[in-house]
Amino acid sequence: MAVKSHLRNENPVVIAISTNNGLSGNAMNIGKVLNMKNYYFVPFKQDNPITKPRSIVFDSSYVVKTLELALEHKQIEPILL
Repeated sequence: MAVKSHLRNENPVVIAISTNNGLSGNAMNIGKVLNMKNYYFVPFKQDNPITKPRSIVFDSSYVVKTLELALEHKQIEPILL
């Protein structure tokens, strides 16, 4: 409900994604959210290509910068590291 309220008031929603299924089953859903207004992603990367080939995790060193830019309605680039 908090996200719904933010979006209704046109406030930014920041997502720091971490999932074992990001490069397979969830890829389509992540792509849809990437194209939605007022959603901003913390840059993410593949977790461990050898033992977890479909896993992605956000890079915590970009959280503060992502929040700052989201308040200006800008997406930090690049999203994929």
